[in-house]
Amino acid sequence: MLDEYLARIRAHRNNIHRYRRLLKSNLSDVERHFIESRLMEEQTALESLSAETFPLAFSLRKGADMPAS
Repeated sequence: MLDEYLARIRAHRNNIHRYRRLLKSNLSDVERHFIESRLMEEQTALESLSAETFPLAFSLRKGADMPAS
């Protein structure tokens, strides 16, 4: 099961890198808008899947449940 999650995370990361690379190229306004919206969708999906897969790491990262020093 963890392998499945990691494969999905890797796919989202690859898509994000591809979309960022495309945004550096010469695109029409319509193409740029489409790529930007797809990039945001991929980033949201990656964050959601990562938080689901590694809940403790993300709750600590956001400052929740931080141990008192």
